Amino acid sequence: MSTEIDVTGIVRRFGPHTVLNDVDLAVRPGELLALLGPSGSGKTTLLRLIAGLDQPDSGTINIDRTDALRAKPKERGVGFVFQHYALFRHMTVFENIAFALRIRKAAKAEVNARVEELLKLIQLESLAGRYPAQLSGGQRQRVALARALASQPRVLLLDEPFGALDAVVRRDLRRWLRQLHEEMNITTIFVTHDQEEAFDLADRVVIMNAGKIVQVGTPIDIYQTPANAFVHEFLGESNVLPAVIRNETVSAEAGFALGGAAAPDGEVTAYIRPHHVVLIASPGGAWRVERIAATGSHARVTVSRNGLTIEAAMTADALLESRLAPEGNARANFTGGTLFGKNGEGGIRLSSMVSGLSSVVSEAAPP
Repeated sequence: MSTEIDVTGIVRRFGPHTVLNDVDLAVRPGELLALLGPSGSGKTTLLRLIAGLDQPDSGTINIDRTDALRAKPKERGVGFVFQHYALFRHMTVFENIAFALRIRKAAKAEVNARVEELLKLIQLESLAGRYPAQLSGGQRQRVALARALASQPRVLLLDEPFGALDAVVRRDLRRWLRQLHEEMNITTIFVTHDQEEAFDLADRVVIMNAGKIVQVGTPIDIYQTPANAFVHEFLGESNVLPAVIRNETVSAEAGFALGGAAAPDGEVTAYIRPHHVVLIASPGGAWRVERIAATGSHARVTVSRNGLTIEAAMTADALLESRLAPEGNARANFTGGTLFGKNGEGGIRLSSMVSGLSSVVSEAAPP
């Protein structure tokens, strides 16, 4: 049976600096949860508190409804994987994986059986006698994961597990870890500052900033309905345009219509992803094409109007169909976006005014 974790009112300070500020989080049994946020947002500190490697100033942490703060780290049933592997250089792959079992004085037959099982799981049976220096980065990270799983923990915690690896190895390991999680169904929390990594792996994503949880949800919910401007900006590039709502019509301050919104009149800031900008070549168009950057199957097009510059993203096929050319003119339509008030809160969907491209207008989900 999978393990649930409840974090309530957690505060952690280091001197005058509050690293975690009244954090609440419920981790569901068997889920793969990502803690995503910029450096210094408190992700690793929260992970270490759950593991028992640090203690909070206030608040509670329950693992399967038992007070974890009263238990020593080794009593919590937690496996921890560090970013930089932390393997013992003088030990072979076999001995690294067996270490936790030997510390617990497991019988030799049990140790051998468990290590052989894990070597098969991480697909490194033939490398059992090698030392860490003789392994690739991806292989070392697999060994670190196997070592964390050796004692059959109830919870698996991973701190930037792929941060030290190159892009290709990271992608392969992500797929492998997702498959491994589905097979083992162990409650897993991992820390990352990489949006693609979090969205590719996690069942749910926790967005953190300045020691607080800003939003929790599935990857698609968070991307489509960001709780505030910080989340929207953190999750990818946007064209940021000062705008105004009048009679449910949204217009940029630069003097052109953006779309519609079911919201009261007032000043807002429109956040429009590059893929929500549709450009079409037009001799009488108000936008001037400044730059076209084609990168294989995709392209980025920069256009300007009265001193305002925006960027569009499209496929290479769409670029050909658009007939756009450097220094040519274009029309721009906006197929979506999110509007926020002056304080960066209150996300409202921007609907398209283009026939056949209209989208549903709804308030963004609360954090």
